[in-house]
Amino acid sequence: MVAILRKYFCFIVRFVFVALLAFPVMSQALDKKAQSDESENLIAVIAFQPLRPEGGTGNTVLCPICGKASAGGIIQEGAEKIVEEIFVEQLKARDDIVLVPAEKLQKATQKYSTDSMKDFQATGLLKIGRELKADFLVVGYVYRFAERVGYRYSSEHPASVVFEIHLIRTADGKSVWRGYFDKTQRSLMENVLDISSFFKGGAKWMTARELTELGMENVFQTFPDFQP
Repeated sequence: MVAILRKYFCFIVRFVFVALLAFPVMSQALDKKAQSDESENLIAVIAFQPLRPEGGTGNTVLCPICGKASAGGIIQEGAEKIVEEIFVEQLKARDDIVLVPAEKLQKATQKYSTDSMKDFQATGLLKIGRELKADFLVVGYVYRFAERVGYRYSSEHPASVVFEIHLIRTADGKSVWRGYFDKTQRSLMENVLDISSFFKGGAKWMTARELTELGMENVFQTFPDFQP
């Protein structure tokens, strides 16, 4: 009986000793996780929208967020989804950002959307963000998305793309970042000063998607860094 109690006592002592050794490691791991959670920002990406000129405005379109004017044009069907997809791919490459799941976002958007785009931008967006407890909202607009007519090394009409994206802070509704891209590809002979973009695009006539990917890389160079 004494031998059994002695073994049991030794086991308890060893267990306590191991626990004391492991506690600092576990504590550090929890601290790192907490710091990681704090450094991650929850972002809701609202479905991008095609925006065409209204009657009597010529080819001019106004951003619903900042009111700045841009030259609109042909928008290929489904272009807004292409631009949004490319943008989200860039976001997913960041380890300081967490995206709101699409299903939750869709439900909140349907709940607060209205027939009036202006009213929706003024009040609906912030309501969505606050319900989802998102730190930021992303809204994007496509003003022009004209596909290349021709081939990679011989084109009748080049691709032309214009898009604008805003990162809005949910706490106060302020746009803290604006990504804007407006480009119609030109040949090297037409624009020698744009030689870097020409060769970055593969020294060929790009498709509208390829031009968008190039533009997204450019605008993301100024995207906020949330790392502590």
